[in-house]
Amino acid sequence: MRIGQVIGKTVMSVQDPALKGGRWLIVSPLDAAQFSTACGKKQTISAQSSLVVFDNIGAGDGDIIGFSEGAEATAPFAAPIPIDALCIAIFDRIDYTPFPQTN
Repeated sequence: MRIGQVIGKTVMSVQDPALKGGRWLIVSPLDAAQFSTACGKKQTISAQSSLVVFDNIGAGDGDIIGFSEGAEATAPFAAPIPIDALCIAIFDRIDYTPFPQTN
């Protein structure tokens, strides 16, 4: 799972019937330095690293989400579905403490 901020959405005029009931979010992945403050303030976004994530749980603009990519993104569905990334969590709060560096 990766963590990112929803920065927008996109629509399709034609969509595979397996995707009914969901929508497509544009998400900017966050790095570890942004985790502690992610839910409290809008993050600096990078359009270069943004990706499209299928959402069927109701995330909205500015939300911090967890998303899964690749084959794991298709696991919750009974039949094969043509997606690369799936929103799996909407965070209210993240408590992050990195492991101490050892030499």
